[in-house]
Amino acid sequence: ILEYIEDKWPHPPLLPKTPAERARVRMIEDVMDTQYEPNNWGTFEVLRYRRASGELADKLLASSKGNIEQLQAWLDRELGNRPWFNGDAFGWGDLSVIPYLNRSAGYGYLAPKGSKLLAWFERVNQRDSVAKVKAQMQAALEKMPDLGQMLKSGQVVRQYRDHRLEWMIASGGISI
Repeated sequence: ILEYIEDKWPHPPLLPKTPAERARVRMIEDVMDTQYEPNNWGTFEVLRYRRASGELADKLLASSKGNIEQLQAWLDRELGNRPWFNGDAFGWGDLSVIPYLNRSAGYGYLAPKGSKLLAWFERVNQRDSVAKVKAQMQAALEKMPDLGQMLKSGQVVRQYRDHRLEWMIASGGISI
């Protein structure tokens, strides 16, 4: 989607100017999509679908939390002294990070106090566009039916693929 938007409406640009910074921002997007996202997804599986309970649930949630903490430390280093992941302007990098961090925050997984990442998180959530999307997602979550009961009754079926399946296995959920 971001590629299409960048091509269709190149002004203002979503990507930074230099090839190295463009590559860095695309790497951030890839890490968020393939490494960060499965941890949020796994937490959702445990908390909303109730795919595990007791010791296994604790193990899966601890795996998500630990991975998210490591990835947030990496994001803090990637942000560095830049005001935005894109550099001087909000853009592609920021759009690639904020949905995942907002979801993690909903689980109580926030960047450490005093970190550059937490300051960025607070700043980016003040943007009108981000605040609107965040409010829409929260409203959708609040209206969501009892997914655990729907799964138990057979109304929904869970399927795992690629990075999510890898996360479930690596985190100890092979029995699921």
